[in-house]
Amino acid sequence: MSKIIGVDVGGTFTDLACFDVATGRFSVAKVPSNRGDEATGFLEGLFHFGEVSKFTAVVHGTTVGTNALLERKGARIGVITTAGFRDVLEMRRRDRRNTWGLWGDFVPVADRDLRVEVQERTLADGTVRQHIDPAAVKDAARHLLDKGATALAIFFINAYANAENEAIAIKAAREVWPNEHVCCSSEILPEIREFERASTTALNAYLQPVVGSYLARLEDGLAQSRFKGSFHIVQSNGGIMSTATARRLPVRTALSGPAAGVIAAAAIAREAGFEDIITADLGGTSFDVSLVARGEPALAAQTTIDFGLVVRTPMIEITTIGAGGGSIARVDAGGFLDVGPESAGSRPGPVCYGQGNTRPTLTDANLVLGRINADRPIGGKIARLDVEAAAKAIEIDIAKPLGLSTMAAAEAIVRVANAKMAGAIRLVSIERGHDPAHFTILPFGGGGALHVSALLKDVGLKAALVPRYPGITSALGCIIANVRHDEVRTLNLALEGLDAPRLEKPIRELAAKARAIVDSAGMPLERVAIEVELDMHYVGQTHTVSVPLPVTLETLEAPLGEAAIRQAFEHAYRRAFSRLLDGVGVRIVSVKVAAVGVRPAFDMKALAPPAGSSLDAARRPARDVWLDGQRVATPVWSRLDLPVGTITEGPAVLEQPDTTILVEAGFVARTDALGNLIISRN
Repeated sequence: MSKIIGVDVGGTFTDLACFDVATGRFSVAKVPSNRGDEATGFLEGLFHFGEVSKFTAVVHGTTVGTNALLERKGARIGVITTAGFRDVLEMRRRDRRNTWGLWGDFVPVADRDLRVEVQERTLADGTVRQHIDPAAVKDAARHLLDKGATALAIFFINAYANAENEAIAIKAAREVWPNEHVCCSSEILPEIREFERASTTALNAYLQPVVGSYLARLEDGLAQSRFKGSFHIVQSNGGIMSTATARRLPVRTALSGPAAGVIAAAAIAREAGFEDIITADLGGTSFDVSLVARGEPALAAQTTIDFGLVVRTPMIEITTIGAGGGSIARVDAGGFLDVGPESAGSRPGPVCYGQGNTRPTLTDANLVLGRINADRPIGGKIARLDVEAAAKAIEIDIAKPLGLSTMAAAEAIVRVANAKMAGAIRLVSIERGHDPAHFTILPFGGGGALHVSALLKDVGLKAALVPRYPGITSALGCIIANVRHDEVRTLNLALEGLDAPRLEKPIRELAAKARAIVDSAGMPLERVAIEVELDMHYVGQTHTVSVPLPVTLETLEAPLGEAAIRQAFEHAYRRAFSRLLDGVGVRIVSVKVAAVGVRPAFDMKALAPPAGSSLDAARRPARDVWLDGQRVATPVWSRLDLPVGTITEGPAVLEQPDTTILVEAGFVARTDALGNLIISRN
């Protein structure tokens, strides 16, 4: 038993990577996803790597939670809350989907008749003014069960300051609730801000039955295959957790798969000598972008999955747009060409898949332009892509309405998609104060490398680093991600005259709790590191800045003095806002502690080209590719057979089982020692 398997289930394909620790061999597989029954594709993919009973570990990046939120297919949940706070989920931050006008269409995940109030009250300083009556909680829970609720969220005002009433309430509720799908805000997010705490708790309950049943199907399938290793889930902060933790905290699986891709991309870039990168994951349904500065992915304290669905838990900052390979092209009512966000997914998929779709997609356009080889489709389940059907769909839906030729219409689809992708890259770079000329783009997913030359030109990026297996990058991230657990607690301490023990005590408590969860995951670890951050602001401000503290548990006393914390705060604040506010008091709002279980390092040399690679073995018959309005006879290469040091001048097409790479004219690609392609201007 020496094989570690990473599995990323996307909207179109399920990507798998296998690393044999004993032999150092790395292998990959790609199979179609079964939308609505993702577990089937997951289990079928495992058999590509031999007997499941011989696997050491399986680590899974999943979009089940994200899809349930986006499609509103979670559980029917009930909410028990403090009297007077029934509508927190609906009021949100008094924001609205449409900036202009007085109307909106937001519907909370819990219907109003499934939100029940009880008499209790805790003050902001933690004083319990009115104790909760357990009998009232039980009556409320029974009422919600009668209404058809299958999961329960308990949210009391100011429970972050004192969880006593919530602890009594959840104990009482569990005595009458028929399943384990019960959670409360002090267990999910013991942090100030009532809406964010209520939203995160409600969404956690909303996902518990969905994610729980999905994991149960996977575990049953693994058990039937006599799997005896460990099974873990990637969370949105880029770390992995046990399935037990995932069942309890399913809200932390939102953006799980894309987060794994960013972790792998950052590791690949560091090994190749690139610290500042922009990751660009183009899959079948979406285009996910993230910025990695100085080798470290950026973590956001919270994110909005869809309007009004706010999740406050550490997540890798990822911007997602609906511009994937399966994104459908159309001419809108105003006569303009648009691509996405609607996607054909894996079923029925693009027109060229021959599974019933008649509306053209980005993949169909790339196929018609000759950029994709019809006889070598990725995924392996379809023998040949139907070029004629794709061309006919583009002609009917796009070319004729716009008065274009079929080829010009296909090229227009690609250009519109490229423009949307370029906009997403500018959003995470230029609009956040980063010069894209200093960043290298790392494209992955099944389609990212097809568009990288255009993105280099459109955005003005420095270069491109195409990993050895772009289509399997997120699955690789599952293999190399560390175990991680985050804890948070609101303190509300003035920095002036800080009593260090009042800060040290909660840090030690949170660190012990987080470390225990990491240790219980059952993964081989080299060490466990503790990371500490303070959320701080000037008195009178609403929002905070994250202030990392360079501490270890053994030396907490030294760096926790007022002067050291002030210096760290001013450094973080100046970096964020370029100035300080002299003469204004500073507060420590919350403390955040992460325990990171560092797994044995993955040797990127496992991805390097084999010693016997040669240009003769890599050469494929040239074909016509439509580039810049004309057909161009273009050299084609088998990318995985290119030896180290190969220089490939554009235009050129490089094919491999999990993706296709287009190097346009004016660019050159070099194969480095680890098998990466470095694309730069010629």
